Amino acid sequence: MYPDQDEVRHLIDLMPASGRMYTKIIPKPKQSRILETPFPVPWKFGARPIYINFDLWQELSRGERDLALLRAVCWLTGIRWFKPELYQGIVAAGLVGTVVELAQADAVGILLSGGLTALGGMQIWRQTRSVKTEINADEAAIKVAQRRGYDAVDAAQALLSSIEKIAELEARPSLNFTELIRVQNLKKLAGTSTVGVPESVKQS
Repeated sequence: MYPDQDEVRHLIDLMPASGRMYTKIIPKPKQSRILETPFPVPWKFGARPIYINFDLWQELSRGERDLALLRAVCWLTGIRWFKPELYQGIVAAGLVGTVVELAQADAVGILLSGGLTALGGMQIWRQTRSVKTEINADEAAIKVAQRRGYDAVDAAQALLSSIEKIAELEARPSLNFTELIRVQNLKKLAGTSTVGVPESVKQS
């Protein structure tokens, strides 16, 4: 099914300004996932794609669709390879060093600089796949939803419901570990559970 243009316009209007600038909704009817956001690698420039199977997408409620989309946008825009932090600095230094050593044809220097770049890149990759980053994306999506007229509790409940409904529609037997942690955190935010996620787990 080709997406209803009103739905696409609604999703674009829903996004924060950074989402409109850095992401792009792309219909992908044959994919098994309802919504897929490939990890944005630094050598690919341009808008970061959000692939949606609109046949399955329509099975979600309005709130579930809105929060699932906002969550994807917040996760994608939260990944920054070139912001002034430690590991981004390591990557930048490694890249500069590699270019210099290539120009000088220094094999040992190239190896060391390349290793430095790889080390920094691996750390950034691990950070973006951490529980902390996943929870931060959920909470950022709820804040954006509030600016779009949602109540915080309703937004948390809609996002929680979207995680469970998407897994069901994709015929997955169970949620993965990170999704289970996200669900528990969202239950606390939605007021349906008094048990939150321990800070030690949130920071992992």
